[in-house]
Amino acid sequence: MPDTDPTIRGLLRKPSAWLPPVLSSAALGLIVAHVALVGVARQADEGAEARFFQLLMLATAVTIVAFAVRWLPVAPKAAVLIVALQLLIAAIPMITLAALEW
Repeated sequence: MPDTDPTIRGLLRKPSAWLPPVLSSAALGLIVAHVALVGVARQADEGAEARFFQLLMLATAVTIVAFAVRWLPVAPKAAVLIVALQLLIAAIPMITLAALEW
């Protein structure tokens, strides 16, 4: 069964392991781009950037849950570490928004 490699390295090769950090990084990039182009002042309307950010974070959450459901029963030690890393990386854009008081 090559699909159930229980090592951290093996699980990190799965798209469901590396996709949440990519989505979170895209959300953080969206914040950085918005600040660079518009500034940190509040806008009257949330706009497309806010909706896209929300969709990115929703996709991140769904992907983390899917990874946990699939891999925690198969490789619990490696999967817990990867889920913790995914959650930590997903928190970065949200902490950034809280720091900017948006």
